[in-house]
Amino acid sequence: MVYLISYTLHKPGQDYTDLHGAIKAISGTWWHHTTSVWLVETSMSAKQIFDALSRYIDANDDLMVFRLQGDWQGKLADATNYNWLRARQF
Repeated sequence: MVYLISYTLHKPGQDYTDLHGAIKAISGTWWHHTTSVWLVETSMSAKQIFDALSRYIDANDDLMVFRLQGDWQGKLADATNYNWLRARQF
């Protein structure tokens, strides 16, 4: 299953290093698309992912985890990234 993880850390100057490491640890297969959006392939549930990452955010931060399914469309300049998405067929 592929999940989209999106977050906003509201405290100015907050360090994302630990959060990024925790996201990468969820699965060996991930794609960091934009500043605060990651896609990960894992057998974990959305709740399990949220629970694993929530210790790296503050009470005033935002963290959302969505399971991706079905229809999607897009254009990416880098064929490697596009192929990553197509290969998962979610």
